[in-house]
Amino acid sequence: MILSRSTTSAYLRWCILSSLGVMSINTALAAVPNISSIDGRELPQTELDEIVVTATRTPTKISNTIAQTRVIDSEALKRYQGQTVLEALRHQPGFSIKQDGDLGSNSNFYIRGYDSKRVLLLIDGVRYGSMSTGQPALAMLPADQIERIEILYGASGSSIYGSDAMGGVIQIFTKGTDVDQINFSVTGGVGTHDHYLYGATAQFVNPKGAKLSLSASRNQTDGISAIENQTGNNKDDDGFKSNNFALNTSMPLTENINVGVTGLFAKSTTEFDAYTNEPNAEIDQKNGAVTAFSQYEKDNLTLRLSGGESLDNLDNKVGDKFETKQRQVNLLSIYRLPTGQLQAGAEWLKQEVDINDNTPENGIDSYKINDRTIKSGFLGYQLNKEAYDVQANVRLDDNSQFDSETVYSLGYAVKLAPNIRLGTSFASGYRAPSLNDLYVESSFYIPNEDLEVEESKNLEVFIESNSTLQTTRLTGFNSHVNNLINNAYDPATEKYQAVNIDSARLLGYSFTSDWQLNNILFGGQYTRTDAEERSGANKGRQLVYRPKHTGLAYIGYQAIDFDIRAEAEYVGKTYNSADNSTFMDDYLLFNISGNYYVNPNLTVTSRVENLTNEDYTTNESFGTRYNQDGINFFTSLTYNWF
Repeated sequence: MILSRSTTSAYLRWCILSSLGVMSINTALAAVPNISSIDGRELPQTELDEIVVTATRTPTKISNTIAQTRVIDSEALKRYQGQTVLEALRHQPGFSIKQDGDLGSNSNFYIRGYDSKRVLLLIDGVRYGSMSTGQPALAMLPADQIERIEILYGASGSSIYGSDAMGGVIQIFTKGTDVDQINFSVTGGVGTHDHYLYGATAQFVNPKGAKLSLSASRNQTDGISAIENQTGNNKDDDGFKSNNFALNTSMPLTENINVGVTGLFAKSTTEFDAYTNEPNAEIDQKNGAVTAFSQYEKDNLTLRLSGGESLDNLDNKVGDKFETKQRQVNLLSIYRLPTGQLQAGAEWLKQEVDINDNTPENGIDSYKINDRTIKSGFLGYQLNKEAYDVQANVRLDDNSQFDSETVYSLGYAVKLAPNIRLGTSFASGYRAPSLNDLYVESSFYIPNEDLEVEESKNLEVFIESNSTLQTTRLTGFNSHVNNLINNAYDPATEKYQAVNIDSARLLGYSFTSDWQLNNILFGGQYTRTDAEERSGANKGRQLVYRPKHTGLAYIGYQAIDFDIRAEAEYVGKTYNSADNSTFMDDYLLFNISGNYYVNPNLTVTSRVENLTNEDYTTNESFGTRYNQDGINFFTSLTYNWF
């Protein structure tokens, strides 16, 4: 199925009108009571005060966390079938993306002005990301193999998890975390640009508490042409295909001991437009993580020992091959005191990267040093009372390449009224340079072993309101970053080199509000971020690819037999040159998604994105403008056997 933007637009308008007609009929019928049509299923409910673990390392209600925290649960992830974690995150408060085309293409993301190098990503507690670029490849992780995503904003995560968390922590939980019954399901989906998804899941549970979830899927699309006005080999569409797998199992050994294993793996191929216009320009990647754990719990004590490994392997068929591994062992102890609870633990982390130079004719690419070890200890205290909440953490990291780094955080929140809370937190953070920054020698980069560690000081103030109907929060943030690392062009060598910018400031505020009134859900979010360079020739200028304004508004309706959601997403003007002489225009996107529950076993899930066929880009540099998709759709069927 190959459709031009104009024919796709006409076809999808017909689909939308038909879908809206069906929805209106269903809405009218839903207004008429019919007891015989109710099959015992309960109306889906949106949980406004969920339990999270990322913000504190222990199960805590969002209403008791101090740093801003958001959750993308399994119901929300249904809207992103056939897509990746990147698409799910771009709609969250304070997020923006930069992408070299459509699904599966090279990407970066930003949270409150921090780019992805300064946001730690965990998969079931294990660090995930490339030790060459320093970035996690979110566009490779399939949304359909994930149970939930937790987002911790700000630098408080640095004192809990260490380096790379100055801008926040994102934790992905593998599908199958909450298995409560035996279940088998199959899914098949189709969309624009010959986009196909098919997969299966099998989940088991026994009366003794043992659980097992196995799932696999295949996702493929012909894609769009990544770059405008191309000729030759770059004129064709750039496709993406991925085989994805998830494992989640746990079982009690005794009344007090529980063990388990989780795994997430994606093997993918992405086509792209090479600047040399070469044929067969594609990248093969392997991404994922596996972890095993043992947990002991008795009376006031919890002990958890976990170990795991993540991989990020990239093989550029017209470039180089990089293989990243991060091995991690973690011991966490939690002791519940008469007042509050104490957390203490230790961590061992080994990071390494290997390179295979596929283009020796351009000069040999290599690392002078390709690994490092970090040994850490951390301590925390948490107190959650009816009237107030307290959280304090400190962490020491001993890095084999640098002196030790100590980071800390302190937060306090008080209830001004039963549903209104006021709070503040202060946190220090740091980021160690990537192995690329320090040691790579290639046809494009020269090493810089004199790089200093990035350091930040972060202040956050908030006021929020929580009730059974809504949760609303206004958060102000102010971050000062010293020794910020950026790539600079060296005219002497005609290559790039990582250098320390003296300082940068990230200042702004975020407003979020989510409501549920009976069957109607609505809300929105807006974030203003001033990401300003504070030294050098571009002092006072905005850091590149950090839009000052981002926002989203949505409204939805839930019934027993269907649900529907419409949203408008806005991203403001974005500078793409360090001196702010050039920029990308702002854009506004309209999307609609929904589910139709044909019967207790069969569900139809659909979405239409970019309803107005907006022509926009998230990446334009050096005269190259990368395309984003116009109006597009995806529809899937899921059948469950209980």
